[in-house]
Order: sequence, then structure tokens, then C-alpha cells
Amino acid sequence: MSAHARQRRMNVVVKPTWTAMQFLDWVATQEERYEFDGMRPVAMTGGNANHSRITLNIHRALAPRLRGKPCSNFGPDLGIQTIGEKVRFPDGLITCTKFPGTDRIAPNPVAVFEVVSPSSGPNDHNLKLAEYQAVASILTYVIIESAIAGVLVYHRDGANLPFTATPLTADGTIELPLLGIQIPVDELYEDVEFAEIVATADEPGPAPDVETDEQIDPDADTP
Repeated sequence: MSAHARQRRMNVVVKPTWTAMQFLDWVATQEERYEFDGMRPVAMTGGNANHSRITLNIHRALAPRLRGKPCSNFGPDLGIQTIGEKVRFPDGLITCTKFPGTDRIAPNPVAVFEVVSPSSGPNDHNLKLAEYQAVASILTYVIIESAIAGVLVYHRDGANLPFTATPLTADGTIELPLLGIQIPVDELYEDVEFAEIVATADEPGPAPDVETDEQIDPDADTP
């Protein structure tokens, strides 16, 4: 390598990335919602009325079933640290570990719920699946569709085992064996109205799900 090339390499400035705690300090000051991909904040895509209703129904279903048990449901403002410094904010989670009310990361989550928004499908079914599977305490990951009545339950019987997927329709039941509870799928869709999509030659059908790539440069406003 020439002296000129070595000098050019020495002049390259390596931009530092945030830690999970730096991200949490920053996101607490933001009006919009973000997750953390381990390097920079990523804006979370907006949901809709169905997404909001299903999220509410998740917690309505969990709260009475967990009453009297050593476990509690949280979300969507409590984070999960997944792989490395990555932070996710699922629509719902369950942990059986007690922790201070000021904490921003859930310790030892055992179950996670994500409601699929119009553009979050690839993330929920691929990226987040890999991340949640990497968290040893998570035994159940539930993906709930918001455009149709359908649920995909990923479950495993122990840490470091692969998930097994079970698709469910509206007449199915979500099993959480560790907690000894069952939730009928149709309970999650109470008061949810699905749009009737009719595609014609003049009116194209809905656009396919796409992953958002809107990211925030951590050097623009480092905590």
C-alpha cells in the first residue's frame, strides 16, 4: 500500500453507533415512534384503526387471564433488547420477572405479540422472527394479521430451540402452555371490521407489503 493510500485510510472517520441505552434516551424525547436496528433509529410505520383495536384486544384478553399469576402483560411502550443493541417495541409482551416501573426494557419476556400493519409484514415475519428467536426467554411469538382474520403462532418448548409455526384461523385458539392460558382467536378481532377489497381494471388492487427504510442518522442529534 502506498503512503498516499495509507494517509487516505487514516483520514477516514468511523462514525460511532448508538448503544441501546443511548437510543432509549433519545427516543424518549421524540413524538414519533422508533425502533433501533443496532446502528440507528428506524421510524415505525403508522398503523390503522384495526391495528389499534387488535392491540387493545390483546391486552383485554391477557389481563384477566394473567390475574393472580406471577406474570404481567405490557406494551407497546416497553422495549425488548434482542440481538446485540437492537431494540423492538412489540404490540404486546408478557414477562414473569419483577422489575422497576421506571425500566424501559422488559426483562426475560416469555411471549411477544406483533400486529401486522400495512407495511410491517416483512419485518414481522422475517427480521423480528429471527430476533425474537435469538432471545432465550421468548417461548412464544404471535403474529396477528390486521387486514384479515389470521394468526401465526411460533412456539418452542425451551431456550435455544427453533420455533415451530402453527397457523390459526378465526375459530382457532392461541395456546400459551407455560402460562396455562388459552385465547380464542376471534376474541382478538372483537369489533374489528375488515375492508372488502375489490380490484377492477380501473382500480388496481392493494400494493404489496414493503419494508420501510426510513432511518435516522445517529450523528445528526446524538444524545
